[in-house]
Amino acid sequence: MSRWQEKIVEKSADTFVGIDVSKHKLDICILPHGLVSQVENSVKAIRGLIREFHKHGVQLIAMEATGKYHRLAHSMLHEAGLSVTIVNPFRSRQFADSLGKLAKSDVIDAEALARFAQRMEPEITVPAEKTLQELHDLHIARRQVCDEVADLKRQLQTTDHPIAKRQIKARMSLGMCHKEALEVAIFDLIKSTPDLRSKFEILTSVPNIGKITAAIMLADLSELGEANAKEIASLAGVAPMNWDSGTKSGKRIIRGGRRTVRNALYMCAVSAISRSDPFGQSYRRLIQRGKNPKVALTAVMRKLVVVANTLISENRHWQPNRIAA
Repeated sequence: MSRWQEKIVEKSADTFVGIDVSKHKLDICILPHGLVSQVENSVKAIRGLIREFHKHGVQLIAMEATGKYHRLAHSMLHEAGLSVTIVNPFRSRQFADSLGKLAKSDVIDAEALARFAQRMEPEITVPAEKTLQELHDLHIARRQVCDEVADLKRQLQTTDHPIAKRQIKARMSLGMCHKEALEVAIFDLIKSTPDLRSKFEILTSVPNIGKITAAIMLADLSELGEANAKEIASLAGVAPMNWDSGTKSGKRIIRGGRRTVRNALYMCAVSAISRSDPFGQSYRRLIQRGKNPKVALTAVMRKLVVVANTLISENRHWQPNRIAA
């Protein structure tokens, strides 16, 4: 481990750590002691960090979600009995801006994360199980392939040259093959994992939720069955939020949440519009009451994720005569 350098000295009974993660290194800031350091993002270096953190009696460690690069440190710190919170990079950047830290460097980011842990008291993040991480990685790969194929379809409309068209179609065909292979791997992983298989069967028992949507929800909404209705709606990005100021009472809006889950729920809600199941009936009742179609569609999205959450928490399949609120 590199030598710790004192930067800021403050008096406090609690100790907080910010770790800025990159592929090869970790930048660390310990508050209130103002200690900063840089180590390799490796097992050996992280073991040294653990000893240092225990010595300082660290209360909470904040790290940004950085794809796969934060996973090693997160899991090792958690296994060592240290509390870790994984912060959305956009949120931590906004927090740094609010502190007046407009410049950006690894040391500044580490200090901002430490102050975020110190002031915001975020919840502890437990590392995902290995199978869930694998499912998430497969889902990301599938989503990227789908995006690439969609881009190629748009490119195909911009050219009339036979060679360019032939090459674009070949790349589209290859992309579709990759997509199908990834879907096979996703469903095989779900089937081979009892907990995931049980949740998958519950999700697909709900009208309008298909296999792909169920897989997306398992990969990107692991809190299903553990959160309450308001929390799961907020995580999915379908919870209506106030937009009021002074005497103005604005329209309720949805924002934030897991974009991939929200997009999948949108397609499910669209498929429900013309159907006679409770979700389609709910949509039509809202329209008859004068609700805007987008508002009614969002209400169906919220109902879908709340029902799914309730069924998983109760470990039961969908039954038309037992509709969750």
